[in-house]
Amino acid sequence: MVISGKELAARLKAEMAEQVATFPEKYGRVPHLVVILVGTDPGSQTYVRNKEKACDVVGFKHTTYRLPEETPEQEVLDRIAALNADDSVDGILVQLPLPKHISETKVIEAIAKEKDVDGFHPLNTAALWQKRPNNTCVVPCTPMGIIKLLEEGNVEIAGKKAVVLGRSQIVGLPISKLLLDRNATVTICHSRTKDLAEVTRQADILVAAIGKAKFVTGDMVKEGAAVIDVGMDLDENGKLCGDVDFASVEPKASVITPVPGGVGPMTICCLMSNTIQCFLNRF
Repeated sequence: MVISGKELAARLKAEMAEQVATFPEKYGRVPHLVVILVGTDPGSQTYVRNKEKACDVVGFKHTTYRLPEETPEQEVLDRIAALNADDSVDGILVQLPLPKHISETKVIEAIAKEKDVDGFHPLNTAALWQKRPNNTCVVPCTPMGIIKLLEEGNVEIAGKKAVVLGRSQIVGLPISKLLLDRNATVTICHSRTKDLAEVTRQADILVAAIGKAKFVTGDMVKEGAAVIDVGMDLDENGKLCGDVDFASVEPKASVITPVPGGVGPMTICCLMSNTIQCFLNRF
């Protein structure tokens, strides 16, 4: 079974649109998401356009500040401070990566926890790792999208062995915690893991988030495993692909996500959900 993140995201955004349509009467307005894009990175520009389209579908107000590559770090921080203080703004997202002269850590920490729709602020990260994170904790978008994809594929998580390839703060670590919260037994693998293929072959659920094109091959996957491909890579022909060699893994997997059209659309979908959460938490 190939799980289409594109189809699932479309369905969930339609449900959110119905919810948001009731907000003007209940709260006097709709959620307002502000995106800051620094520079002209093609991938970042595409992501931002897709986020703008999703806001239109769901019914949000949205504002995008497109700043030149050479914008000083302090100017970005000052703009974030102004948005933090603006009661008409519910969510703030600074598109990553940033130009090298701007500290991503400073920028992420500058965003008010209550408006951090990416879920990257240290206080949101800390809340996620509490035993029972409350509803004021904003969960990073990609990990939550992965959980929704597993649910869509009717994948049982409790009691299963899950292997996560990658230990980033954005995907690897938070998805590991979300799987733990759902009572999976989780192994996190990385560049120093020995006998990696032996570990991945034990996985009932395999999440690949390492940024290496077609790294996971069929001989590394257990028969009947659920495989989630977070990668956004380019193959030898310059074509978009994932961390998983789809052709060799798909015959062995019980469920698998494609690239493109798998995790990517769900990441943006969950950004919309996080924006609604930040909006509602203010009332």
